[in-house]
Amino acid sequence: MTDSDEDRGAALRLMSATAVRDRADQIFRAAEKDRLSHFSLDLDRFDDATKYVAGVIRENYPNLDVPFHSRWRHFSAGGHDRWGWIRRRLDNPSLAEIGRVQFDLVMVSVLLDAGAGDAWHYVDSETGKTFARSEGLAVASVDLFASGLLSSDPAAPFRADATALAALTEPDLNEAFQVTADNPLIGMAGRLGLLHGLAEVVHERTDLFGSKVGAKARVGNLFDRLVAQANDGSIHASEILQAVLNGLGALWPGRMALGGINLGDTWRHPAVQTNDPSTGLIPFHKLSQWLTYSLAEPLEACGVTVTNLDGLTGLAEYRNGGLFIDLGILRPKHDQVTADVHAVDSEIVVEWRALTIALLDRIASPLRQELGVDTETFPLAKVLEGGTWQAGRRIAAERRAGGGPPIRVLSEGTVF
Repeated sequence: MTDSDEDRGAALRLMSATAVRDRADQIFRAAEKDRLSHFSLDLDRFDDATKYVAGVIRENYPNLDVPFHSRWRHFSAGGHDRWGWIRRRLDNPSLAEIGRVQFDLVMVSVLLDAGAGDAWHYVDSETGKTFARSEGLAVASVDLFASGLLSSDPAAPFRADATALAALTEPDLNEAFQVTADNPLIGMAGRLGLLHGLAEVVHERTDLFGSKVGAKARVGNLFDRLVAQANDGSIHASEILQAVLNGLGALWPGRMALGGINLGDTWRHPAVQTNDPSTGLIPFHKLSQWLTYSLAEPLEACGVTVTNLDGLTGLAEYRNGGLFIDLGILRPKHDQVTADVHAVDSEIVVEWRALTIALLDRIASPLRQELGVDTETFPLAKVLEGGTWQAGRRIAAERRAGGGPPIRVLSEGTVF
């Protein structure tokens, strides 16, 4: 085996939720031994944290009928069914075409769903309500999609194709997201770069997205590829994630590569040790896993069963991570952790994200026990949606004006 073969093999092993979980656990075990530079653990606070999250779930979902964690929840922000509005305007679609449109919408929306910052908001013209952060980005992305700007075929406005995506400009996005000097949205150049990268991927990867020709080179064609991949009407969640990581890997900013493979949302931490060229590296694949959760629902709605969603991990983002700091389970070891603004590749942020992944796995079982449910009826996707993400938002609002996270991260529109 050559060095390049060994590098490529190591890189491919990083392209999985298993690698995310295993390497986050390495950092967690280092924290248990108090060998980390920036955080310590106070696991005595775990019972109180479990009760806090369970209380949020019971308040929001008294019958414990929690939906899965996905982008589709945000499309109904303010109680308005925006997907239903689009669905009613489709011209007698087949079940497969509905799936394609849903893929078109949700894939673009997830790529636009990096942190918005504290200052930005979006006014929904349909309801007059104002939304911020992830819900605001969701509502804005639905309006962008519904405008037809993402389709190069005027006769079929509700789609996202390579030609239209490649033609988008920053002024287009600024107008669509109501960005002004008084309403700034951080990371706009990064968001536009992802959409342009998506256009290139859709055009080039005909194995996943079909034709290269005009409007036929369409984001939603991935739906057909995954349906064809299903075995006896079911598909493993890891297969969806693999398609996402394989198909969209080229569009992530080229931060780090190994064996010629763009590693995407992968960073360095000294506590991660392996016996291959990927030593010191930990992947998170946050947006890719968020997208995988969000693609599962359209597939299931069209009759494809998605299995083993619990094979995915929780999401290494600031609501889940902020929850564990605000509840005292994660304790910063020095003032710079909360006083400074950190780049996404800083060891502080990497450490925080890894511990978040490990703690999400560890809170799931006692939370189910507290609620009287089991893994089958209350998988991790429900723990995230009903519990940790919502609880993280709530306690942030209780602790800080504006509800921002306890750690400030310099987002460039492609990670958080």
